[in-house]
Amino acid sequence: MNTDSDPPTPTIFVIDDDLEIRTLLEHVLNRVGYRVATFADAREFLKRPCFDGLGCLVLDIQMPEMNGLDLQKHLAKTGKGLPIIFFTGHGDIRTSVEAMKQGAVDFLTKPFNREEFLEAVEVALNKHRQWRQAAAETEEVCKRISTLTPREREVMSGVTTGKLNKQIADELGISEITVKVHRGRVMKKMGVTSVADLVRSAERRGDKTGELS
Repeated sequence: MNTDSDPPTPTIFVIDDDLEIRTLLEHVLNRVGYRVATFADAREFLKRPCFDGLGCLVLDIQMPEMNGLDLQKHLAKTGKGLPIIFFTGHGDIRTSVEAMKQGAVDFLTKPFNREEFLEAVEVALNKHRQWRQAAAETEEVCKRISTLTPREREVMSGVTTGKLNKQIADELGISEITVKVHRGRVMKKMGVTSVADLVRSAERRGDKTGELS
């Protein structure tokens, strides 16, 4: 049982139209302490309640109605993707290459090797941890940017695109001293101590062009 200080137990979603495979994978994953949710097809999986925890997807390639690759593409478009481990008894080089190009963590064939499978699961969970950390950092950056005044955003745009204080002052029609004041406030509000960190913050938000809206 988890305590309040323990990290949440990861959930592994298994989607396979073969009941025997689903049952076997669930048993293997439960034995090492993971939560497991199994689904007979992609449509059933898509009807599940919204999930915002740590997890990954173990996905069969060949399934009726919506195959594994189609589900992978659908999740990528909706922005609700989880790291995916593909499982198949019908795999070929072309399919595996396509799956990996679309961001799959691994491509395993049936019958599977238990240790190889669990290692792939851990890799997938580590990838999801990285995604979640990056998302949290981006959200924090957006919150900090929202505290900037319009003028501070203009100054930040100038700084992050490599302009000197004098250039920013000339463009905005203000003095260099005023630019320095705004620049100091920007650094404080953004929680950074260097221009390099400020640039990284802007890039994390996607403002590589310096356009802060």
